[in-house]
Amino acid sequence: MKAPAFSYARPSSLAEVLALMAEHGEEARLLAGGQTLHATLNMRLSEPSILIDLQAVNELKGIEIAGDALRIGAMVTHTDIGNSDLVAQHLPLLSAAVPHIAHRAIRNLGTFGGSIAYGDPAAEWPACLLALDGVVVAMGPQGKRRIAAHDFFTGLYSTDLQDDELIVACELPLKTGTHAFAFDELARRHGDYAVVGLAATAQVKATGLQHVRLAWLGAVSQPYRSTQTEALLEGQVLSEALITQAMQCLKDEMLTEADLTHSAAAKSHLAGVMLKRALHTLNRTRP
Repeated sequence: MKAPAFSYARPSSLAEVLALMAEHGEEARLLAGGQTLHATLNMRLSEPSILIDLQAVNELKGIEIAGDALRIGAMVTHTDIGNSDLVAQHLPLLSAAVPHIAHRAIRNLGTFGGSIAYGDPAAEWPACLLALDGVVVAMGPQGKRRIAAHDFFTGLYSTDLQDDELIVACELPLKTGTHAFAFDELARRHGDYAVVGLAATAQVKATGLQHVRLAWLGAVSQPYRSTQTEALLEGQVLSEALITQAMQCLKDEMLTEADLTHSAAAKSHLAGVMLKRALHTLNRTRP
């Protein structure tokens, strides 16, 4: 199928974008990397009267340290993140996730903000944002709004972003040298959507794990943190007995959902194996 007819605008400032959104309302669609939008247009699942291309809006680009956080502009591509020395130094979890995202051609075009706005439960960036306690910075007619990641994802492809808002950036707190990261996912083929994936972070000390975050992709109908399992691990020194207990806690807590090729039981088993691997990775950094 071919996309329906639509008008096209390429504003050069955030103010112009907001004006166009206010003028056209629900008839407008924002074009970031276009990796999802192009498909929905061609399948006639989206029929806007106007596309607002964000590529020329420099206010939405760039990776920089802002206070005690790393600020990633909405139009930063997956490849930009993979090539960033700042990301590698301060938030290596993101660097580890990049190779798992689709294929190089898509990574060159797809954007961080587009992925967060879409809220795909099988995508890497929403889970990473949860694991890193990130904040979404949104802009609308009422001004700027900051939304914590744990409040942002509300359901299947559903977020707290309002119809008249767009994501301008995400802010992710800088981590100290005692923080450890682990990222892994299982897909049928490289570049396919994740069957199950895990973004894990924790502050690792001799006295035990602190600030444990376990964020899952592909397991349930939205990006998901297993907070009960986090609480079980918090303050504890890892041992094989504790890892076994955590795997059982995760099985009881996270009600995995089947997809076209994997049952809920299979996903639950895979999640347990992935948790065990991640905890061993975190434990190897213990002082």
